[in-house]
Amino acid sequence: MDVQNSASVSENCNEFGFVRRITFKRIIKNRSTEKFSGIPYVMTLLNCLLSAWYGLPFVSPHNILVSTVNGTGSFIEIIYVLIFIVLAPRKEKAKILGLFTFVLSVFSAVVFVSLFALHGNSRKLFCGFAAAIFSIIMYGSPLSIMRLVIKTKSVEFMPFFLSLFVFLCGTSWFIFGLLGRDPFVAVPNGVGSALGTMQLILYFIYRDNKGVPRKQAPTEEESMEMGDAKPQQGKQSNANGIQG
Repeated sequence: MDVQNSASVSENCNEFGFVRRITFKRIIKNRSTEKFSGIPYVMTLLNCLLSAWYGLPFVSPHNILVSTVNGTGSFIEIIYVLIFIVLAPRKEKAKILGLFTFVLSVFSAVVFVSLFALHGNSRKLFCGFAAAIFSIIMYGSPLSIMRLVIKTKSVEFMPFFLSLFVFLCGTSWFIFGLLGRDPFVAVPNGVGSALGTMQLILYFIYRDNKGVPRKQAPTEEESMEMGDAKPQQGKQSNANGIQG
């Protein structure tokens, strides 16, 4: 159990969102979500909610640590999702709001069915499968960002520490699931560990390119539009007059 608790401590740090503070500090400072994707945060919320429900004693005995960690993670992810919805562009805001509604609907349906239609081992299997499926979807949600990294050859919108902790999160829970002989914990997090490894490989391939400079020197046409070229033209005329 000591090794299991150690694995959970690593996940606990990730769920508390210490790493994601870096991304959201930038989002709040710039008052814009830029090209950051909100999908991973919404899907992480669903995973945390379902995993917290799965870990409750009347669903899955001896998994209260899973419930505690993911319950705390759910609270923090809700805060992140709400911040993202407020600061995202209109089109992205509508998409994330729709996903957020979907997440709450799925979680409510799982809770309702497991409480009133299922009992005993069938309840554990149903909740376990639901948590495992959406856990895999959560780990796969950054695939759009990975595609953006490959397309732009830039890791600007795939932070290193977030990728690192995706790997650590998946690996720690994978070990936890193996030691506890719980396939609903081990399998999806094994997939997460593999996807985290892929993110880290991409990061090290494109780590030297973190986006183009945000402020470039204006071109001659831009200078003329801003009126900056007029004094220069005046100076050139004066110079021509002196030479003449």
